[in-house]
Amino acid sequence: MPDLFTSTTNHLQPIQIPDADIYYLPNLDLRLTPDEILHHLIANTPWRQDEITVWNKRYAQPRLVAWYGDPGSAYTYSGITLTPMRWTDLLLEIKRQVENVAAITFNSVLLNYYRDHRDSMGFHSDDEPELGINPVIASLSLGTERTFILKHKTNKLAKPIRLRLASGSLLLMKGTTQKHWKHGIAKESHQCGPRVNLTFRRIIPSEEFRNT
Repeated sequence: MPDLFTSTTNHLQPIQIPDADIYYLPNLDLRLTPDEILHHLIANTPWRQDEITVWNKRYAQPRLVAWYGDPGSAYTYSGITLTPMRWTDLLLEIKRQVENVAAITFNSVLLNYYRDHRDSMGFHSDDEPELGINPVIASLSLGTERTFILKHKTNKLAKPIRLRLASGSLLLMKGTTQKHWKHGIAKESHQCGPRVNLTFRRIIPSEEFRNT
């Protein structure tokens, strides 16, 4: 397929995908280099590996995760409830830069640590009730490039979209993207180095989304 990331602009560039509203920034402006942030997060984050429920079966997540956020921004997916840890200074600094680009305020971030080629993420949509309707997800990639795959939920003629996300890049998903598309990270057939992905989002307090 043609390269969707041909521009070297410092501004978000739209990716033309039907039924989606997705943007890409090749290099987010940060005080530290992507490698410096990657190694700091790997060494200093209290990573956890939970069991998730898929089709009524329990599996160990094929990656490590951590959840940070404002008080009250608990997040539940695949039978797991994550209570937020307090923001670190580094994560707050990254959050501010992401918010400047995305033009939206986030109150939480999910960190995913892919240790090597064997770690992955199954296909899913970020459409839990606490994310609200048409959630905005800002995804910062650090470390080894992995293939981010999108699959349309209903259009069988739509081919999967494969995006190679550079270290230091930001992918922004908005609008009805989560309604129409699933996304995931497949295992690699060859050995590769570590990758950490930060997905910033906004959690709606439980009393609010229950009344919508």
